[in-house]
Amino acid sequence: MLAFARRPRAHERMRGSTNGRFALARAPVTVNDGAMSDRPACYPEPSVVSAAARLPLLDVLTSPVPQGRFDSPIDDRHVLCLHLGAPVPVSYRAGCVERGGTRLHGQFCVVPAGSSTRWTLSQPATSLLLRLAPSSLRESAEAIGVGASDIDLAPAIHIRDAQVERIGWMMQAEDHDAYPGGRLFADSLATALAARLLSMQARPAAQPERALPAWRLRRVVEYVEVHLDADLRLAELAEVAGFSPSHFKAMFKQATGVPVHRFVLERRVERARDRLLEGGASVTDVALETGFAHASHLARCMQRLLGTSPSKVAAMAPRRRRSR
Repeated sequence: MLAFARRPRAHERMRGSTNGRFALARAPVTVNDGAMSDRPACYPEPSVVSAAARLPLLDVLTSPVPQGRFDSPIDDRHVLCLHLGAPVPVSYRAGCVERGGTRLHGQFCVVPAGSSTRWTLSQPATSLLLRLAPSSLRESAEAIGVGASDIDLAPAIHIRDAQVERIGWMMQAEDHDAYPGGRLFADSLATALAARLLSMQARPAAQPERALPAWRLRRVVEYVEVHLDADLRLAELAEVAGFSPSHFKAMFKQATGVPVHRFVLERRVERARDRLLEGGASVTDVALETGFAHASHLARCMQRLLGTSPSKVAAMAPRRRRSR
């Protein structure tokens, strides 16, 4: 069950106050117990952003996330941060407690408009930022009969939702192609994203299942990364986690949002894409290095997950080298 708690009111977002889950502030808070990382370079300063009425309903940024501690930049829009690439251990401020976890490819967090979340990353990472105009959420709520006073979003961490992921990848493709059909398709995706967030928020409460503890999940993820070229078995990964296969399956899915086999397949495809972009290896060699039976197996999986082929990815490598 995914539910968004009530967003704190303005008087609750004062410096140093919390809503009992995640620390929020109107501006990044400087602390004395460690250096605060700079604002990600590709994220525009508030003064550069136009008035809210002229902003697109939904836009997308691929943002480098610095190593160390930082407060996510405050925006007038709701921001969804989708993690891209290899797993990264992180900690984040939840109330007065620093909690840990592992960011996995495709997971996202929700940062409501006008708020900020404090993160500490063990290594640099990359996020796909979807910035949604609050007006889209209000209009979608009115269209489906949700009261406007009940649609405030609250911070949410490490969510996995296939529909939100697909919207993110489609927006990334639109931005890469410079919006060939104008803003119409992106505006439609804004409506779809708003409706999906409202649907997730409206789900009735359910008894949560037990998730795999963060340190055990980290152990399994590290093992998978090292053995991607091997024929990994469920019992093998369950042994690494320290649970029976049946318990491990359910706990892993609860922790990551995807089944074990899907997670391993996604990591293999991501690793194969990275190797192909590096150049210097054939598609067949990369397929075998990343645990696929043959090149055709890799091609089918890459087309299904990324919407492209190994040959097209490999063709990008020379252009990348010439552009440096």
